[in-house]
Amino acid sequence: MSDCAVVFDMDGVLVDSYEAHFASWRRTARAHRLEMARQQFAATFGRTTREIIRHLWPNVPPAGIPAWDDEKEAAYREIIALNFPEMDGAHELLESLHAAGFALAVGSSGPPENVAAVVRSLRAGRLLAATVSGMDVTHGKPHPEVFLKAAEKLNVAPANCAVVEDAPAGVLAARNAGMAAIALTGTAGYDQLAEQAHLVVGSLRELDPDKIGRVIRRNHGL
Repeated sequence: MSDCAVVFDMDGVLVDSYEAHFASWRRTARAHRLEMARQQFAATFGRTTREIIRHLWPNVPPAGIPAWDDEKEAAYREIIALNFPEMDGAHELLESLHAAGFALAVGSSGPPENVAAVVRSLRAGRLLAATVSGMDVTHGKPHPEVFLKAAEKLNVAPANCAVVEDAPAGVLAARNAGMAAIALTGTAGYDQLAEQAHLVVGSLRELDPDKIGRVIRRNHGL
């Protein structure tokens, strides 16, 4: 599969960061005398930090949003640094895909500092040939920009790519990019993901190079 690629979302796919992100959002909101409910967090998960701030708190002055963004993401990195939560099966899947000739990338709406911190901490992070972060894109998911840029960096056609995602917005972004969309339950349930995903799994351990290759070929009409 030397002409194929897999683009991984980061949060909830390679790193089990859901609770760490929620905790960092609550810490930041409370510092500004606001609250973020779990339902609000779940509904916006997968979007860029700045989009979430504008959506939930429209009264925040535009000039102040970058500082809020930095504050929230710094809190997140502090939390995961205490005990890095690598997703079960991530190491084995990355190693097997690399051995089978797939090009590998991260396509995340998170800031570059977060992406760099996670890639450094992943046991197989050295195998990721390209990364795209929220600072590399103008539009957040479900816009396909993040995945299209990852494919461009890998020099692989979008039709030859699979995306592994955990959020409905990310699955839709993969479909919008013309890529095979593989959904991982956890952040969202099966019913939320199955409508748009080509394949839904409950664990990264359910995936292997042959299965991902078949999903790409079906999406490509081969």
